[in-house]
Amino acid sequence: MEDPIARFAAWLADAEASEPNDPNACALATVDQAADGSACPDVRMVLLKGFDDRGFRFFTNLESAKGRQLAAVPHAALCFHWKTRRRQVRVAGPVVPVDPGEADLYFATRPRASQLSAWASAQSRPLALRAIFERELEAMDRRYPGAVPRPPFWSGFRVVPSRIEFWEDRAGRQHHREVAVPGDGGWRWSLLYP
Repeated sequence: MEDPIARFAAWLADAEASEPNDPNACALATVDQAADGSACPDVRMVLLKGFDDRGFRFFTNLESAKGRQLAAVPHAALCFHWKTRRRQVRVAGPVVPVDPGEADLYFATRPRASQLSAWASAQSRPLALRAIFERELEAMDRRYPGAVPRPPFWSGFRVVPSRIEFWEDRAGRQHHREVAVPGDGGWRWSLLYP
């Protein structure tokens, strides 16, 4: 059967040709584990920054809510929805950190303002006044007048797919759904009811 990573690549390329903004945007779901042991889903939008046979990559502040949640429960789900293409892809599986060299390479491609923001932002934590963040940005700009190094608390994660579902809209809510799961040396495909 078809390689689901190749199908995802084709669907993403199709979305890139038609989606007006961020066709690589996806909802990232993690598990927020409370001090009392209860668990609650937590979801937010992130930008996919690469994918291959090893999985789907995104980057973040490791001290952010998602970074802390993934450190505690290293499993996640992604959902891509391309409204203009009437398609959706869901990916779920364990999460592993990217290696430092990979994080360095990606960080170097970010615009300078985004690099400085990575240093200045205590992501996900309370901020009393916006001016505090802006002062920190100015301080980081003075601290790094040239190249901005990757902060040690900023890196990436890879969702290693244990399941990839492809959904296509059909009339009468008779959608077409296929799911691929890794099997003996390849992928096993099956259909799902709409």
